[in-house]
Parts: sequence; C-alpha cells; structure tokens
Amino acid sequence: MNKKLKYVAAAIVVFTAAVYVNNTNHLAAHRDGKPVLLAHRGIAQRFDERDLKDDTCTAARMLPPIHQYLENTIDSIRASFAAGADIVELDVHPTTDGEFAVFHDWTLDCRTDGQGITREHSMAYLKKLDIGHGYTADDGKTFPFRGKAIGLMPTLGEVLETFPQARLLINVKSRDPSEGEKLAAVLSKLPAERRARIMVYGGDEPVEAVRTRMPDVRTISRAAIKSCLLGYIGYGWSGAIPRACHNAMVMVPINVAPWLWGWPDRFLNRMKAANSEVFVLGPYQGGGFSSGIDTSEEFARLPQNYSSGIWTNEIEAIAPLARK
Repeated sequence: MNKKLKYVAAAIVVFTAAVYVNNTNHLAAHRDGKPVLLAHRGIAQRFDERDLKDDTCTAARMLPPIHQYLENTIDSIRASFAAGADIVELDVHPTTDGEFAVFHDWTLDCRTDGQGITREHSMAYLKKLDIGHGYTADDGKTFPFRGKAIGLMPTLGEVLETFPQARLLINVKSRDPSEGEKLAAVLSKLPAERRARIMVYGGDEPVEAVRTRMPDVRTISRAAIKSCLLGYIGYGWSGAIPRACHNAMVMVPINVAPWLWGWPDRFLNRMKAANSEVFVLGPYQGGGFSSGIDTSEEFARLPQNYSSGIWTNEIEAIAPLARK
C-alpha cells in the first residue's frame, strides 16, 4: 500500500471513529424520570383499525364499549388526566360565529345527528347536536350513546377554562392558513406560562401561521416532521439539527427510531437542546392514521428506562406500565 492509500485509509478510520464517538448512545447522558404520556383524543371509544381511509366512519365500526366516555369532551379529557395522562390531544375546527369547536371529524354525518362540514356551522348549532348519535358496535342494531351526548361538544375556550394548568396538544384539521391565524389570536391572549403548556400540530399552512405568529409555542406539521426526521437521518451524525426539529413536537414512529443517530439518549438530548420534545408513536405503516403505543408489546419496544414522550390511544392500559 502506497503512502497516499495509507493516508486515505487512516482518514477513513479517524472519520469513522469520530462519527461513532459523536453519536454512540453509550457515551450520552441519560435523563432519569418517568415517560410523558400523551392521550390521543383523550379517553375514546376504540374502533376496528383495519383498512382505514380518510373518510372511514370510525363511529360505525366501534368496538363493544367498556366505558362511557366519548372523545374530545370535557369528561373524556378530565378522565384522561385522572388515568395518568400528562398531555391530552384534542381536535379543533373554526366555526362561523368565531369559536373553535372541539371535534374530530371534518363532517358531522358520522358521529352526530347533524349534517355537513363542521366548520361551516355556528357553535350555537353544534351545541344542539348529539355527538354520540352515530356510535354502533353491531352494524346499526343498537346505538349505545344515542341521545346521551346532546350538547357535549365543547369549545376550545371551555377546555382552556376548565383545565387552566393542563398540558394540551391542539390538532388543526385543515390546510387553511387563516385557521392558524385565528388560533394564534386565541393563544396570544393567554399568559406566556400558559402557552408554554400548549403544542399545536396539523396541516402545514395553519401550523406555519401559528409558528410564525407564536414562536414560543411548540408546533409540528406533516411536512415539518418529515423534514425533521429525514434531515436528521441524513446528516444528524454531524450533530447538526435540522431547522424543522427546533422548537417542535417531534413525533417518532417506534420503527423509525432505531435509524436516528444516537437513539435514544443522545438523540433526546439533542432535541432538548433544540427546545423540542420527543413523542414515540406506534409503527408507521403508511397512510395518515395516528398509531400509538397502545399495547404492552408495543410498550416493551421502548428503550429501557425511557423517559421522554409516549403517544397513546390507550392511556388506561399504558399509564400503569409507564408508572412502574
């Protein structure tokens, strides 16, 4: 081997060693503590998750109910915190009378006795609806919540007033930038210490509007999380953090996590230094459905003594495991 090749080989060895030292988890500080539990939609009625599409009416494929709670209600949020949630996720839509309705679906036809696009109605109208009208676990033979949930669709203002100290994740359902402007206007009226306990995610355009208007609020959108994770996988070995990962809620599918440089502790420390908070989701399998860490088997895939965020649809099942 001539001298030139020796220098090249030596440089490769030095570079490889530097990358290893810069990214090995074995040399990273571990943060003690319990995981931060995020309850997606609060305590909700579960449904058959097979072959879901964007327009699937999940209320019509509900599993047999084991509790009385309906997602995105005051009672559901309260029960989620009581069950061990640190953060509750909720969905919002602007209304024609200037409110934000807390409700998941783009349209009313699936869950309620109303019709049409949610955001094209007033909050006064939405308050008259039965949000348990469409739930059935036996193909329409029975409707166990029909008539029991009239008037239970809350406003965002009611949620903020009822839970003044709670951590919340607000999901903006549209791609309308004006919705982000309206939400930013609501958040701007809150004290800074209250805004620090709120995160926002959803459509790229409204989330970017919130991010621009309210830089102290952690945000993430689908485009941003893709840019964050792919950028980090591409050049995170250098210690550089993609811009999209800064001041963000970083969602990491459990099957993507092993590809992240320095996973778990060095990665988590880097995100903390970027003022971001990490939440592990269930495995990503394509599509838009938010899979969570919902079973003991999925929970067991987390790193030992993991102490960052966990996204779950089953807070009642996961909280006891996380608190052991």
